[in-house]
This record gives sequence, structure tokens and C-alpha cells, in this order.
Amino acid sequence: MHRLIKHGLMFGNLFHVDSPALVERYNRALEHLTGKRTELSDFHIDISGYSPEVGDELDDHLYLNHAGVNRQFILLSMEQRGCPLLNTKFSTSREILQQFMDANEAQLFALTARDAVTGELVNSVYDVSTPARLFDIRRVEIEADTTGGTLRDAEKLGGLVDRFKSEPDGWFDDVLIAEMITLAGKTGDVIRNPVKLKQMGFDQRNFWTAHFGGLYLFQDLDHPALIAPAGKDGLEDLPIKYVFDAGNRNQIAKFFDYNDLVEPIVKARGVDAAAILRQKMDFILVDAVADLGVDLSGANRADMRRLARHHGDKLPPEFHALGALVRWAENGGAWPRITSDHPAYFYTLRASDTKDAALVNMLLAELAPKDARQMFICHKELFYRTYAGWAETKKAYVADFLVAEYQVDKAGARAALFGHDAPMEEPRRAKPDPVSEMIARVGPWGAVRRR
Repeated sequence: MHRLIKHGLMFGNLFHVDSPALVERYNRALEHLTGKRTELSDFHIDISGYSPEVGDELDDHLYLNHAGVNRQFILLSMEQRGCPLLNTKFSTSREILQQFMDANEAQLFALTARDAVTGELVNSVYDVSTPARLFDIRRVEIEADTTGGTLRDAEKLGGLVDRFKSEPDGWFDDVLIAEMITLAGKTGDVIRNPVKLKQMGFDQRNFWTAHFGGLYLFQDLDHPALIAPAGKDGLEDLPIKYVFDAGNRNQIAKFFDYNDLVEPIVKARGVDAAAILRQKMDFILVDAVADLGVDLSGANRADMRRLARHHGDKLPPEFHALGALVRWAENGGAWPRITSDHPAYFYTLRASDTKDAALVNMLLAELAPKDARQMFICHKELFYRTYAGWAETKKAYVADFLVAEYQVDKAGARAALFGHDAPMEEPRRAKPDPVSEMIARVGPWGAVRRR
């Protein structure tokens, strides 16, 4: 993993806690939440305040996420808003924290100027000892305050001010006035500058969880399902009709289609479909030759073509199917029929424009595991776990590619691969094809018969 860390592909973009004042604030917050402190003089934290260095020191990388539910957080700076979330247990957690910080930007900026803000992502489930407990997670709410209880004191002070203004003898109540003065010294003027965070709740019906080998739960759809790529063992007697694993390719394809969750890359508007598919082919090629001692450093397009010619007998069906699709997209060749039984099928799809697009792309990354770029962008937990088992040649190639092609423009790369902005005009293929009209009516894989 040192190569990834060196290039900023792992533990990158974290907030550096490097001043005695920030370290002390972090320790007060850490002690407030967990009863523990760190002896480190500097370390890095993610959006939630989790630090891999502190986790190593405490020998507990779930010190802010006990049992993997109801994640706690420590905010030292609004700069954390752009940080990643490490050790993710639920796919929705980072987005919830970002929305909370966006909605309370001014208040959090003022509060973190003097103290750390601590809190928790709260739902009704305190453990997920069984898969059925996941179905009890329906809504997540955020509870937050400073380590010193500024918000609690501000609320109390507001109540005292109301008493002072409404009670006839308020002006003569020395005890009331003294208590107001004491609290005001902690909170400031809550009349002119009210200190209050918005009460926020977030529905959590469709999500991925790392528990039980990694599960994708889609409840808020016309046709709900639980998808467990690693297998269905132990997932019996759940309150959902359909449970699929990676072997149920036809069923997953129908699930996608019935809920309009995916679209073929070659039909996506405003993207260079051939370039995207060709890059997927490169990753498949690298995966096929990585154990042959081939030098891939600095490989260009001509080098990749030469590798494909020399090692054609080693190339899997995914490579040849995507190649046929590229030829159709660029030159109007014969239309390749790729059904859901084919190992290349999920490589040809991307999420359609729905509220669950990120979750669907995450699932597609797991169903098309040789596309290292999509896996890194959409499912980093899986990428890091899979990367550890790759040959050194593949590790080097993928890391170099991500540095050169992704790190330089992350937003642009995401938009090119997964964006849904309509272009000013319809994209055109190099040559028209007589099957175009049929594809427009039924889709590139043919009509899917619905029950």
C-alpha cells in the first residue's frame, strides 16, 4: 500500500492536525466521546475526525464507530468537509456529514474557531448482529455540540432570557441575572448572534453496508431487492422477497432494468463511449498479462495493441466482447450481442440519472472487478482490499494511470464517466448503422420480457 500512500491515492486529502491547540482540542473531544486521549503531536483526520495514526496508537480503528453503527465525529475545521471518509461502514455516511456541514456552514465555522464540535449519526439501531437489523435502519439524525456544551448552554441561556423578559420581577432576580451572565461568558450574545444548529434527518432506505461481506439494500424502489455479491449464506428469513448474489447475473440485470437504474455506455449522451470502453479493455488486458513478467511502465496505446496481439490466447471473453462493441461504435461494424450471461455485460453499463446513481455505480464496480478505474472511483473499500492481492506489475500500472489520468482532474474524470448533462446536440457515430432505429426503440441488448 506504500505506493498508493506515496501518490496520494490512499489516505490522501486528509486534514493535518499539527498545532498544539488543535491537538488539545482533539484530545478534549476524543476524551469526551471515548474516554481516551492520544499522545501524538500531529496526525491526519478524515471528514469524521477519524485518524488512521490514532487508530494505530489505540489499536482500535473503530474508536469513533463502535460496532460499525452510529458513527461519531469530531470537527476541528470546516476544511474537513472536502476530506474522504475512511473505514466506511455505510455508503451514505459521508454524504450525510457533508450535507450537515453545508447546511450549518456559518455556525460550524464560528463554533470550530474556539472549540471542537462533536456529534453522532444516530439511528434506532445500536448493533447489526443479524442482517435483519439492517431493515430497521430507516432514518439517520445528527446530534452535535461543542466539547464544552456551547449549544446546550446557548439553549439554556435563551430560556433564561425569555424568563427575564417575561417575568414581572425578572429585573430584580439577582440569581437569574447572575446565571445569565455566567452562561453568556461561555456562549456570547445569543440574541444578536444566535448559536444553533439545524435539526437534520436523512432517510436511509437504499444503501451499501460493509457488514456481512458487503450488502446492497434497495428498499425504496418499485421492485426492491438485496444484493450480496459475496454470497447469500446467512441471509435467509429476511423481510424482503428477492436476495441475489454475484452468480444471479440474469436476476440482477432484470432488477436493474425493471427499476430503470442503468443505461448502456454506448447509448449515454455526451460521453466518448468508445474511449471509455477502450480503457476498460486496457485494464482487462493488464489483468490478463500481469503475471507474465511484462513491463507495463510507460505503456502507450501502441504498446497496448502490441501486447494484445502477442498474448491473444490469454485474453478473456470480456476483452473480445468490448472490442467488438468499440468497433461497432467507431466504424459501424457488426452489432455484438452481449447478454447478461456474458462476463462482459456489466462492463458495458453505467448508472442512469437517478438519486441512487452513486450506489448503482458502486455495485457495478463490484460486478465488473477488472475495471480498476471505476472500482477506485466508486468503491474505494473494495479497491484497497483487491489491490493487495494484485501482481506488482498491475499495481504499478494502475497506480501510475490513476495519478496521470484521474488525480489531475477528478471532477472532470467523474463527469466524463458518470455525468448526465445533456449535450447541445445529439452525438453521432462515425457511420450510420441500419439497426440504430431498433436500438433506439428497445435498447442495445434487445427487448427484455417482463413478467
